[in-house]
Amino acid sequence: MTSITLYTYFRSSCSARLRIALALKNLPYAAIPINLLKDEQHSAQNTINPSATVPTLIISSSSPNSTTNNTEVTITQSLAALEYLEEAFPATPSLLPPVTDPSTRALVRTLSHIIACDVQPVTNLRILKRVAPFGVDRAAWSKELIEDGFRAYEALAVGAAGKFSVGDAITMADVCLIPAVWGAQRVGVDLGMYPTIERVARNLEEVEAVKVGHWRTQEDTPEEFRV
Repeated sequence: MTSITLYTYFRSSCSARLRIALALKNLPYAAIPINLLKDEQHSAQNTINPSATVPTLIISSSSPNSTTNNTEVTITQSLAALEYLEEAFPATPSLLPPVTDPSTRALVRTLSHIIACDVQPVTNLRILKRVAPFGVDRAAWSKELIEDGFRAYEALAVGAAGKFSVGDAITMADVCLIPAVWGAQRVGVDLGMYPTIERVARNLEEVEAVKVGHWRTQEDTPEEFRV
């Protein structure tokens, strides 16, 4: 028996990656909302994550006839959690190309890291709060940094994309990309400058798992933002 818990925040792009991946893999989970605007990431409720961030993914496994085979895995970084889901649930749709195609797997990971390592860390709420006292326009800051990352993503994806970022199957790259697109739209990024990203994003928006993971459809989404 396996149970999954996800500490999440409706507008967290990192949380959205896992919401989408879990939906794609048809893995039900219990969501525990952590309100970043109320600093709940620093509360006792979230001490399970030493980085004081979201998401946190907890996977508990137990045997109904044993008390010694129970295990619990806690993962506090979204990319590590995505990789874990790939390895722990191999029979479900994969978010990586076959192991026999290491170069394409590397491309998927490279695209994922452009979003997760280059774009998201410098545009998240914690950094925006730190630069605000210096008179930085938070929206302009985010817009410029997202555009830099999207230029790099576009340059690599343009030769590899089919229906999605790498071929015609959804990969980890897409799971990282679409929440970044939502954030880009909020700060006024013109997706028309990135035709591959724009086309892939349109296709992703039609996928049911993406709709399920969308920031406008979550339990903790304020009523004024709901679809």
